[in-house]
Amino acid sequence: MTSNHSERGTMGDAPGSNVTSQSEAAMQEASVVPGGPTGHGGVASPGESASAVGPYPSYHGRTVSWVAVGIMVVGFIVGGLALVFGHGGPIWWLFWLGAGLAALGLLVSVATNMFEDWY
Repeated sequence: MTSNHSERGTMGDAPGSNVTSQSEAAMQEASVVPGGPTGHGGVASPGESASAVGPYPSYHGRTVSWVAVGIMVVGFIVGGLALVFGHGGPIWWLFWLGAGLAALGLLVSVATNMFEDWY
């Protein structure tokens, strides 16, 4: 089996050099900016970050949205563990508790309009 990656010190590079290709380095230098004066995307200068140039502030969702996601994740984990760790079969009451938690998280997300948390 051959690998797509080469080891350090092979393929003509110096033993201690960075293994980043030219295209990867170019992508790291230029950041895509969502929007601009015309509303179309652009590219930031090599010294600037995209968040400093972009028209939108950094936005990671509302706290209530993350609470809803947390409730759903806990529900799935509880339900999954109930299926795995029962003696002689699943622990059905714990499974249904987990399913109820996941459904509760979905209801919270719909009630708080979580799906409109993006731009």
